[in-house]
Amino acid sequence: MSLLQRASTIFKAKASKVLDNMEDPRETLDYSYEKQVEYLQKVKRGLADVVTSKKQIELQIAELDSKAQRLDDEAKSALAQGREDLATQALERKQALIQQSAALKPQVEQLGQEEQKMTEAAKRLEIKIQSFRAQKEVIKAQYTSAQAQVKIGEAATGISEEMADVGMAVDRARDKTQQMRARAAAVDELTEAGALTDITDTSQDSLERELNQVNTKSAVAQDLERLKAEMAKGGTP
Repeated sequence: MSLLQRASTIFKAKASKVLDNMEDPRETLDYSYEKQVEYLQKVKRGLADVVTSKKQIELQIAELDSKAQRLDDEAKSALAQGREDLATQALERKQALIQQSAALKPQVEQLGQEEQKMTEAAKRLEIKIQSFRAQKEVIKAQYTSAQAQVKIGEAATGISEEMADVGMAVDRARDKTQQMRARAAAVDELTEAGALTDITDTSQDSLERELNQVNTKSAVAQDLERLKAEMAKGGTP
């Protein structure tokens, strides 16, 4: 396999994965249902056109038959008046109308058969669409329920992307807390050991502190000697 073919295969695989993640089966089901409803509407419109055409031809036949009947009456009237020639013309016209009417009747029969077929097809399609609609709602409900269970499971186990981010944030917070506690313990230990001093206390430097300590020891020694002398004079054991 050439490099170009491998790149094309990888691209198609990634594109398919992206499309799969983007596809919502509920939307696909709704779209399929809408398309079936649209097709049913087209069938019903075609059925309406067939019925309309049949009715128009039936009206034409009725009109031709009515005219033929009037011509028959006119022929009778012409014969009554002794006008056989007019009666003959009326009957000729009557026969022409009868032939036109007879030619249209097969079309009415054909349109009637088409109407029956389309009516049955529309009924079957409507039943199929109703069944599909019920199945569609069940599948959508099952998908929604499964999706919710997946999210709950991912949240409980922390394997979802959102929960993974939360887990990382918790780990960082825990690490910072441990670092801060260790630092606090170190500061306490250094403070107790005297390694840390208050840098804001500038009233005495180290030399003054040492002199004060020496003076304090000397004063304590003098007081101790004084107490001993007083006790010796007073005869206190």
